Amino acid sequence: MKLTLKDTTPGMTVRIDELQESPLKQRLMTMGLIPGTKVEILNSAPMGDPIAIRIRSYNLAMRKDDAANIKVTVI
Repeated sequence: MKLTLKDTTPGMTVRIDELQESPLKQRLMTMGLIPGTKVEILNSAPMGDPIAIRIRSYNLAMRKDDAANIKVTVI
């Protein structure tokens, strides 16, 4: 099932497929968000933004606007 990181819900585990062009693309890639990487969706803030993810060995908070630029597949 193809979706973006923004569309995920807490408890899901996904694999990054593609990062679309955005001002933050290079920065996200240096933080480990590269195609093929497994990401666990932890939770979101009470109003839904930002979301918290576990990638590799650390947790990362990300705005939903930025998460919309990351295409993922549920695993």
